[in-house]
Amino acid sequence: MAAPKSPRKGSLQYWPRKRASKFFPSVNWDAINSGKNIKGFIGYKAGMASCLVKDKTPDSMSKEKKIIIPITILECPPMKILSVRFYKNGVVMADIISENLDKELKSKIKFPKVKMKKIEDIKGYDDIRIIAYSEVKKTNIKKTPDLSEIGLSGSLEEKINFVKTNLNKEIQVSDIFEKGQLIDLRGLTKGKGLQGPVKRFGITLRQHKSEKGVRKVGSVGPWHPRRITFRVPQAGQLGMFTRVQYNGKIIEIGKGNLENVKNFGSVKMDYLLIYGSVHGPSKRQILVTAPLRQTKKIAKKNFEFLGVIR
Repeated sequence: MAAPKSPRKGSLQYWPRKRASKFFPSVNWDAINSGKNIKGFIGYKAGMASCLVKDKTPDSMSKEKKIIIPITILECPPMKILSVRFYKNGVVMADIISENLDKELKSKIKFPKVKMKKIEDIKGYDDIRIIAYSEVKKTNIKKTPDLSEIGLSGSLEEKINFVKTNLNKEIQVSDIFEKGQLIDLRGLTKGKGLQGPVKRFGITLRQHKSEKGVRKVGSVGPWHPRRITFRVPQAGQLGMFTRVQYNGKIIEIGKGNLENVKNFGSVKMDYLLIYGSVHGPSKRQILVTAPLRQTKKIAKKNFEFLGVIR
């Protein structure tokens, strides 16, 4: 009988497996193409629900029938531009902070006391991005705003015109995304703390009469060298990892009229209904971006929104 074989447990694609240092990951904005001027938006996961829709997908088994699908509710309060960041050869050369900021924002963020230049004074740059913050105080989540760098699309002239037009103005999620559009969702998974190798890497349970434990690795390596390699599955941190969910579909963009969402409360501001689940617990920050690589399978799905079932 041949020796049993199985693939190694635990991908080294995600390494080291430790807590992320920040809630919003760094994004390669140059790789993302968007038809709008701004490529991303800050949202907050409210929770999951069921949605009654009419299936309009071509060649679907349930075409023209009413079906119930799982959805995730993302509350998206308005965003404002905190500062404009100028790049040259991939390096930040200047950062211009907006003048008319909210009083609450000034008390929560430290700003430089040196007098800043104006946008017109900056020359020789080759890219422009913005630092945006969410007006989360208008929701029931918290008061401290979240900051994130967000890329802009178009030529340099179009980017600078967008910044000048929207400086000190609220940016709504409906200005960026449309119903039926595909999006990518970036954020942290739910933290689970210290976990063993069975849950963390999916190794097989040992025979029930095994020595020194059943939920352990059978061999951690040879006598020499006398050390355990990093490839051996061991107990450690699980969760609070940065992950990207590609090609989520927007079922509906609505105004704040949802009440009694479990573990969240009432949704006061604009919200997105996303097909399927989104990683992270309720009230977790999610960076919604334009899709990096669209797939035909998800893009051709078409649903007529009828209502939310809770």
